Amino acid sequence: MKDLTNRGRMLISCPDGPGIVATVSQFLFQNGANIVQSDQHSTDPEGGRFFMRIEFDLPNLAERLPELEQQFHDIASRFQMAWRMTHAGVKKRLAIFASKEEHCLQELLWRWQLGELPAEIVMVVSNHRDLEPLVKPFQIPYFYVPVDKSKREEAEEIHLQLLEGKVDTIVLARYMQIIPPRMVQRYRNQIINIHHSFLPAFVGGRPYHQAYERGVKIIGATAHYVTEELDQGPIIEQDVQRVDHRDQVDDLKRIGRDVERIVLARAVRWHLEDRVLVYGNKTIVFS
Repeated sequence: MKDLTNRGRMLISCPDGPGIVATVSQFLFQNGANIVQSDQHSTDPEGGRFFMRIEFDLPNLAERLPELEQQFHDIASRFQMAWRMTHAGVKKRLAIFASKEEHCLQELLWRWQLGELPAEIVMVVSNHRDLEPLVKPFQIPYFYVPVDKSKREEAEEIHLQLLEGKVDTIVLARYMQIIPPRMVQRYRNQIINIHHSFLPAFVGGRPYHQAYERGVKIIGATAHYVTEELDQGPIIEQDVQRVDHRDQVDDLKRIGRDVERIVLARAVRWHLEDRVLVYGNKTIVFS
């Protein structure tokens, strides 16, 4: 494991133009920081949008971060930047929502146990009790919150109370319920969902059945941020697996489970490592 005690990160988005990289680099140099990684992307050097991710080391970062942020405001204003600065050593607090299928939840817990997901998993929330025995050995709190048509608002209120002040990222690990608009707005670009198809194909329910009916030769999975519009949020990661005419719906599900778990794990890790910038309904991922 890398020592992240003094590791900082900057994420920047602004109109493209000369001097951005030089100014940011000079700012960090003047404050005694050493840049250890830098990635940039422009949608168009002539009037496009510029994106930048920087990792840097700075002694006593925890104490100096507020001062550093304050000093950077003038530069950010000059270049019309949307930006944030984070301390890589402070783990994001994660809640995982799941229903009955265990494979995505199991993958996240396993990778977390191995130290591959730099997060504090605060809780697992489910509308069923089925996965509680899976979670129990990890000593993570498990909250059963039933959701039915007559009590959706009640369940939403319980969810918000559980999450408020304790969580900054939510992962839907095959959670088979629609997230209400109030929660989406409260955690904008902080809720990651895994959809079991290669979006934009086969949105909504039963995508493997839809794929089978269409006789597809490739199935896939898509990890995306959740928005008010079902399965239409900014895509973080996708992958595919080839299938053929011999495969039935159950075969597609079996093959798809492996794709789902890998795609979701990648997307969650990139989000936790501040590698994802949202631009409209797209993402810039410095993976």
